[in-house]
Amino acid sequence: MSTLDIRNLQVSVNTESGAVEILKGVDLVIKSGETHAIMGPNGSGKSTLAYSIAGHPKYTITGGSVTLDGADVLEMSVDERAKAGLFLAMQYPVEVPGVSVSNFLRTAATALRGEAPKLRTWVSEVKGAMEALSIDPSFAQRNVNEGFSGGEKKRHEIMQLELLKPKIAILDETDSGLDVDALRIVSEGVNRAKDSNNLGVLLITHYTRILRYIKPDFVHVFANGRVVEEGGPELADKLEAQGYAEYVGN
Repeated sequence: MSTLDIRNLQVSVNTESGAVEILKGVDLVIKSGETHAIMGPNGSGKSTLAYSIAGHPKYTITGGSVTLDGADVLEMSVDERAKAGLFLAMQYPVEVPGVSVSNFLRTAATALRGEAPKLRTWVSEVKGAMEALSIDPSFAQRNVNEGFSGGEKKRHEIMQLELLKPKIAILDETDSGLDVDALRIVSEGVNRAKDSNNLGVLLITHYTRILRYIKPDFVHVFANGRVVEEGGPELADKLEAQGYAEYVGN
């Protein structure tokens, strides 16, 4: 059982006119096997939360704490956070020219496991993950995210999720740019990872359509840099019907 514990997290970003506070005291606890959905309007700080936990240098932590199983995440380097069991699926995955998907995945697995996976076993793992996500085998030889469609980028990230087996996954608008078929396939991959590895999931989204496939245990409404309401799946239904107007300005 793993626990990601976020307490009173405060984050700012530097701009030409000075530091701007974005997160204003966020409290969240995500445990193994739980799915937490964070919903809220544009600019409310949802993606800032994801990138701050992952260690993006753009963001400055000005207060609060983040721990994973008692270890101080904020004192870890980015690669140390990954080795500790944190995984971030980005809204806009970056291209890595000159590095094939196959080499990227095996290098990542080697770094996390401390030794290179046995080739025969690894090939079987990758093949199974690709088949489950309806990915053509030739995909493994392409450069990471180079020329990928939006759906291919998201499938690749979920393939990483299934193969690398983190403790806690932070999924930043994974539904962005996906058609109905791709959304279903990607969601099924998240559900497989959760069920097989007792994964804890922090799912950031604007819309409820992905929640029809990935059922949240908890829903948190984000507005103006903090959590302003919490509930169960029924809260997502309320947001679908009424929108975020009542929370703007909180």
